[in-house]
Amino acid sequence: MCALLSSCARLIRMSTAQGARARARIEVTAAIKDEARRQLAAEGAAKLSLRAVARELGMVSSALYRYFPSRDDLLTALIIDAYDSLGESAEQAHDAVAEAAPPERWLAVCEAVRRWALGHPHEYALIYGSPVPGYVAPQTTVPPAARVGLLLIGIVRDAHDGPGGLEELPPVPEDLHAEAERIAADLAPDLPSQVTAALVVAWAQLFGLVGFELFGQFNRVVEAREPFFRHAVRQLGRGVGLR
Repeated sequence: MCALLSSCARLIRMSTAQGARARARIEVTAAIKDEARRQLAAEGAAKLSLRAVARELGMVSSALYRYFPSRDDLLTALIIDAYDSLGESAEQAHDAVAEAAPPERWLAVCEAVRRWALGHPHEYALIYGSPVPGYVAPQTTVPPAARVGLLLIGIVRDAHDGPGGLEELPPVPEDLHAEAERIAADLAPDLPSQVTAALVVAWAQLFGLVGFELFGQFNRVVEAREPFFRHAVRQLGRGVGLR
């Protein structure tokens, strides 16, 4: 019995120690990311430095490398976090109006993208601004990056399958036909190719609208930003066939 109790006590101590190490790792990882985001805001992604992050946190560089072996690993983590945060915001906005008609769901998702970008300008710049010199995003960034696009595709799919369907769109030009078919096969094989091509256009224009506002291109051009945005994204919805 004593041996059994002793073994149980050792297991409990080991489990407690492992749990404490796991919590400590989570806390240090979060602190590293927070400092890296502060540097992004101050210096931009191109100047992000592991040594500078370690110095600000009072860590030696070798200790930080155990969490992120390179600058690119840290950038990837920040990029995935940003895409996931944006995607979660868009999905929550959609869930709040899930029973509404597709055009209203479309508008809710687009407005959520704009709100998130205005609230997280430096993270938005990281994922939709200028590429970071020397950085190549790995495949692990693709699923988080696709969350908003898949949400918009789902809205259009529901409209296509629902009463009344989509407005008929003109066919794509002959010289674009093969590319439109390829895009449809990759993104939404159950939708007409002209619809998926229009979705890619709308996706690019949505983030173009947000980027123009965020990075100052609308200054002295568009003053009533919110109503202008709502009008524009409703037009985008009509462009993909939403009635």
